[in-house]
Amino acid sequence: MILARVIGTVWATRKDERLQGLKLQIVRPVSLDLKDREGFLVAVDAVGAGVGEVVLVVQGSSARQTAVTENKAVDATIMAIVDKLDVA
Repeated sequence: MILARVIGTVWATRKDERLQGLKLQIVRPVSLDLKDREGFLVAVDAVGAGVGEVVLVVQGSSARQTAVTENKAVDATIMAIVDKLDVA
């Protein structure tokens, strides 16, 4: 899983029919102290995350194992909204 922050939304009015109704979010990986790291991903939002929220993202075959992404052309999925981190 990747710790990331939602930084935007992708609007795509024409897309594969199996992706209809799925919200696409732009996320940027963050470090454990929640500082932005380089790069970004486009991920399907399975939990209703909003811009600015810290989330957990899964990639690859794991991204296609949620109720909303099963058997769909998805490479990254937001699986959880992070409330708190405890780092020793």
